[in-house]
Formats: sequence, C-alpha cells, structure tokens
Amino acid sequence: MSAVLADFSVLTPVTDEDRVLLAARAVRVHGPEISPHGLLCGSKRVPYPCRLARWGRATLARRRPHRGEMA
Repeated sequence: MSAVLADFSVLTPVTDEDRVLLAARAVRVHGPEISPHGLLCGSKRVPYPCRLARWGRATLARRRPHRGEMA
C-alpha cells in the first residue's frame, strides 16, 4: 500500500499570502491585449476578462485593506 501512496503527490497547503501572489500573477499574465476582434486575454486568447483574470481581480479586491484598517 505504501508503494501506491508514494506515487501520489502530497497537496501543499496554500496560505493567504500565496493566494495573493498567485492572484497578482494571474492579473499580470492574463491582462487584456487589443486585437481586431476586441480585447483578448493575453495568455489564452479568449475574450477578456478570462476566468483567471476575474479570479485574480476578485482575490486582490478582497485582500485590499479598508479605510478603517489603514491607520
């Protein structure tokens, strides 16, 4: 049984800080590009915003401190 379990990778826990870094990268990589067909995702070439761009922006928006926290 241990030989079978050794073949599967162990999931690494993702911290909030990791999530913010991944979100910032998603926003940067999946930013809009202008094409004759309108705005496209810079990575996937699908209509902008793609799923990862939306997730990245939403994650960063939730992470920003509110005015009361900025003291």
